[in-house]
Amino acid sequence: MRKFLTLILMSVFVLTLAACGGTNEGEATENEPKEEPEEAEEVVVEHELGETTVEKNPENVVAFDFGSLDTLDKLDIDVAAVPKQNIPEYINQYDTDEYENVGSLKEPDFEKLAEVDPELIIISSRQADLYDQLTEIAPTIYLGVDETDYMNSFENNVGIIGEIFNKEEEAQTELDAIEEQVDATAEKAEEADKSGLIVLANDDKISAYGPSSRFGLIHDVLGVNPVDEDMEASTHGMNVSFEYVTEQDPDLLYVIDRSAAIGEESAAEIVVENKLMEKTKAYKEDNIIYLDPEYWYLSGGGLQSVSKMVEEVNESL
Repeated sequence: MRKFLTLILMSVFVLTLAACGGTNEGEATENEPKEEPEEAEEVVVEHELGETTVEKNPENVVAFDFGSLDTLDKLDIDVAAVPKQNIPEYINQYDTDEYENVGSLKEPDFEKLAEVDPELIIISSRQADLYDQLTEIAPTIYLGVDETDYMNSFENNVGIIGEIFNKEEEAQTELDAIEEQVDATAEKAEEADKSGLIVLANDDKISAYGPSSRFGLIHDVLGVNPVDEDMEASTHGMNVSFEYVTEQDPDLLYVIDRSAAIGEESAAEIVVENKLMEKTKAYKEDNIIYLDPEYWYLSGGGLQSVSKMVEEVNESL
């Protein structure tokens, strides 16, 4: 009997301890200070059109600039929407139902943009006039390339994207690889010591571009000698005739086909290689180079496009 009572008392004692322990644990939990939610990290981006505060790793990103879309793609950063008219073939995975269509490069669909509810919009020169309207929808940054300082502005733009999305290391690795390409091509151009002329073919007309122009990368960065040192720098180029080209007689003639870039029938070769042009050194030596218009006209300034552009000039030398 005494043993039986002892066992009962021990059982009650153990249960009491357990109850007390459970109560203390609960009280401790209740008394612990609640953790405050962390504030989102932000990046202040200074760009040509102003200063924009952007949350790090924003969601529902909209890229109106194909060069920036190219960089985002290379760095494996998701976007929600793009303008689907004339998307370059090499990034045509964005021309699918997985991504919303927010209009064209020059005419955004503002209603669709509002539906997407982006946390970041990226633009370049084609949308610059709409900057104020776009900022009413979401933080908007301008990442166009400065034609007079191409490589520095390109690298700065990539650096901004890397910082916003915590991809600084990956971005720098890609930039280092392109810098090597540029150095090798510039060295090759110096050894070749050839003159070059860049023309944009648009239907039956041509316009010429020199240093500090839209396509001045060829001269300013990659070192191909401009055949005409006095050419005016212009976004839309200098209207020229084929007589002008024959008079300048460049060693290398670089041709960009605008019609092909915007999805129309390509006619540059028929237009450029006419009877008059047969007299030029470039024609005789098979040095008329048709540059990829998607890279040069639609999406320059991206990690993939710049690498390919440098590669094309390197091969031409």
